Amino acid sequence: MIGAAAAPPRREAPGPLHRRGPRPLLLHLMLAMLKSSASLGALPTWSAGWPGSNATAAAEALAAAVAAGGAEAATAFPQAVLADVLRQDSALIAGIAAYRRHPYFRDLPDPPTIWAEGETRLLDFGGAGPTVLFVPSLINRAYVLDLAQGRSMLRWLAGNGVHPLLLDWGWPGEAERRFSLTDYIAGRLERALLAVPGPVVLAGYCMGGLLALAAAQRRPDRVAALALLAVPWDFHGDDPERARTVAGMLPLLEPALAFADTLPVDALQLLFALLDPYGIADKYRGFATLDPDSERAKLFVALEDWLNDGVPLAAPVARECLQGWYGENTPARRQWRVAGLPVDPAALRLPAFVAVPARDRIVPPESARPLAALIPGAVLHTPGAGHIGMAAGSTAEAALWRPLRDWIRSG
Repeated sequence: MIGAAAAPPRREAPGPLHRRGPRPLLLHLMLAMLKSSASLGALPTWSAGWPGSNATAAAEALAAAVAAGGAEAATAFPQAVLADVLRQDSALIAGIAAYRRHPYFRDLPDPPTIWAEGETRLLDFGGAGPTVLFVPSLINRAYVLDLAQGRSMLRWLAGNGVHPLLLDWGWPGEAERRFSLTDYIAGRLERALLAVPGPVVLAGYCMGGLLALAAAQRRPDRVAALALLAVPWDFHGDDPERARTVAGMLPLLEPALAFADTLPVDALQLLFALLDPYGIADKYRGFATLDPDSERAKLFVALEDWLNDGVPLAAPVARECLQGWYGENTPARRQWRVAGLPVDPAALRLPAFVAVPARDRIVPPESARPLAALIPGAVLHTPGAGHIGMAAGSTAEAALWRPLRDWIRSG
């Protein structure tokens, strides 16, 4: 009797998809495809070197051999390039698939709401100590400052001698879709300040820092001190042409602005992609190599979920930011006005803490650092971290949370 054939090794079926990101997915896949096509298309003209930022050691060695005139290497080089392109594309797809199937989900309950207006809420994290009102960006969810268990700056501060409040702008509703920056600052933010016993420390993160800066100048009676965390000021300080390129997208975005009275989330993600076209693909290739059960992988998924959970931007605000901030650099030129008054950091007369992350690609140090020089007596802190890592990364407690807590309590 013929023996039965051995059964093939059993493979576990991949888990179900939990998410749709990275957004917009088609854009990132197209950018990766264009990079691969450019690498292959340039093969006939290469004599040495490896274009792009992700050269492998093998390709670099082959390129050096070609430059030295090695015939065998010259034959092998195109094959090595093709193999490396296929490896990078495969790693990108694997990383995206692993992210989309990862079982992590955020399960932190919101703290109590102590004030609300329209779609905006003021959340109270409790704690004993100086009251600090945190102002996040208008285009990202506020919970980056309350990301996950053990990765929440606000819960850590509440347990370490500070009383944090978080202004959650919410999704722009019918009223908010018509808001200008003046409506957000001189209206909603100022009313939030009036809703709590003051004066308070006002802390702004990223775009929220510009709103906080303007509010502090307008209402010094309600603000005891100001913390600016990775806040842009000189939009042409790092790369003026790139900033003008972002501003130049405004005419192309006008149909979307007119249709929805907002700049949609995917359009915002497109603008961020212009700042670092291949960054998304690079980090997903790296994610493909991680143990999905590791803390590093879970933190990656938590941060990517937040990044992909964006908020549309009211059309008047989008026009003001793209044309004014990015195109004309109105803040640095002292031409940005709120309710008719110019926003001038040099006019502030209150303690200030300016955090400028050393590895920030979203708000380059050249954009944020001028604020520390303009505000009289400001404390400049330079965390060895990136824009998001400073607030919620694995080293955030040492990079920002403790130094910020110490500065708050020293006042």
